[in-house]
Amino acid sequence: MAGRTQVNPTRMELTRLKKKLVTATRGHKLLKDKRDELMRQFLDKVRENKRLRERVENGIQAANKNFLLARAGMQDEVLNTALLAPKQKVTLESETENVMSVDIPKFTFKTRTPDENDIYSYGFAFTSSDLDGAVKSLSDIFPDMLKLAECEKACQLMAAEIEKTRRRVNALEHVMIPELQENIKYITMKLDENERSTQIRLMKVKDMMLKEAHGYEDYLNG
Repeated sequence: MAGRTQVNPTRMELTRLKKKLVTATRGHKLLKDKRDELMRQFLDKVRENKRLRERVENGIQAANKNFLLARAGMQDEVLNTALLAPKQKVTLESETENVMSVDIPKFTFKTRTPDENDIYSYGFAFTSSDLDGAVKSLSDIFPDMLKLAECEKACQLMAAEIEKTRRRVNALEHVMIPELQENIKYITMKLDENERSTQIRLMKVKDMMLKEAHGYEDYLNG
């Protein structure tokens, strides 16, 4: 439990601390809601990341298999020449999307030409169909690779934001709010004590004035 700090036990300070407690309590609720929503979206991203990774790994495995078969059936010089000068060009663009105060990257790409056959940088006369399959596999899996990179970066950023939000929630819940409550309790007790002391003093002063003005003491003793 947080300890009480030194405070000035006045009504003005009590009002200030009460307002601060209301703000801290509201902020604590908002941060908890943010943390919970971030956790929900983070888990969705993690599941999506798992699906994408499996798909990408399967695609790369299929491409590698076809490349091995192509290398086994073609001379190295022919294979290297076939892949030396690609016809297609890819342009990558990056944007961000704000999700619960986290800037999530969004990747898009454009090809130089819309012709799907431009992924093959060679003629088909001297190459094997295995090489065609390898190039096609990599082309098909490329959008998923970008999506996987986007998803993994989003998971990293959201995990960092969740941890930061969790620390703030804990600081409010276990330090700031208990400290404010303790200080408010202390000031309230002090003000009550001062009020009782003032009332007692006023009663004593009133008794003294009655004794001096009307002989109240003789009347009580008589």
